[in-house]
Amino acid sequence: MAIGLILGGARSGKTALAEQWAKQSGWPVVMIATARNEDAEMAQRIARHRALRPAHWQTVEEPVQLAAVLQQHAAAERFVVVDCLTLWLSNLLMLDEQGVALAREQQALLRVLAELPGQVVMVSNESGLGVVPMGALTRRYVDAAGALHQAVAARAERVVLTVAGLPLVLKG
Repeated sequence: MAIGLILGGARSGKTALAEQWAKQSGWPVVMIATARNEDAEMAQRIARHRALRPAHWQTVEEPVQLAAVLQQHAAAERFVVVDCLTLWLSNLLMLDEQGVALAREQQALLRVLAELPGQVVMVSNESGLGVVPMGALTRRYVDAAGALHQAVAARAERVVLTVAGLPLVLKG
């Protein structure tokens, strides 16, 4: 599996599964974190995640330029985990209302996926299982997440849906 996608709801076990795959690979691991450290609660979450990972794993924090950081860190015999695509998407949606940054960065990501060496697994929240949201920004987010997930899944060798810590293989 060169490219993998793990989808699931909040706290469904997505990241734990990605970390398990990373450990099983036996390769050096790079965690690409897309969360913005903007408040005390998020700072605690980030610290907790870091504390649970092996100390020798490298963590790279990049909230916007995911394609560029993937090109920089993906390598033969290296396992890269992106956690998570939907936080990255939210960051981009908040940058500009016209969606220029989102379109540019998403196109860059989809373009580089086929070229990346090693293994890359992307974690993302599946948000399309509920009702259509009432707010315009929330609808934009759900629409963009759905399109992003479909595009990444089409390029991925393996796609897994995680529910209650249990993986359901959708592809691969």
